[in-house]
Amino acid sequence: MTATVDAYVAKLSPEQARIVVSLRTLVKGAAPKAAEGIKWARPVYEVNGPFCWIKAHRAHVTLGFWRGKALESGKGRIESSGEKMGHVKVRTVGEAQAPALRRMVLEAVRLNEALGDPKRRRPPRKRASSAPSGTRG
Repeated sequence: MTATVDAYVAKLSPEQARIVVSLRTLVKGAAPKAAEGIKWARPVYEVNGPFCWIKAHRAHVTLGFWRGKALESGKGRIESSGEKMGHVKVRTVGEAQAPALRRMVLEAVRLNEALGDPKRRRPPRKRASSAPSGTRG
């Protein structure tokens, strides 16, 4: 059986479900061409690769971004402990409807369109050698 976002929402508490549905509506409204599905046990949205996800936790719902650290619109709002990903903790339906979140979604889509799939690893850059070819330094 294929998991769906509707099935994900159905398993949540009423308050979590309201927040997730509100975030889902925001993402789909800002990125109507995005593919929606369940990956990594959570709703994931993709345009040229994944750009955001929604994950319900006990005390909040996370709206996460693969390129969260690169989002200018998220400065001061996005939490991150890594090099690329970041997230916003949403605790109410009102917070889920914030225009700032919509701007983050739009920017995340633009980054994926410009830079490609964030899951793809780029080949390592070749280092310029200071020693002439064929010699040992």
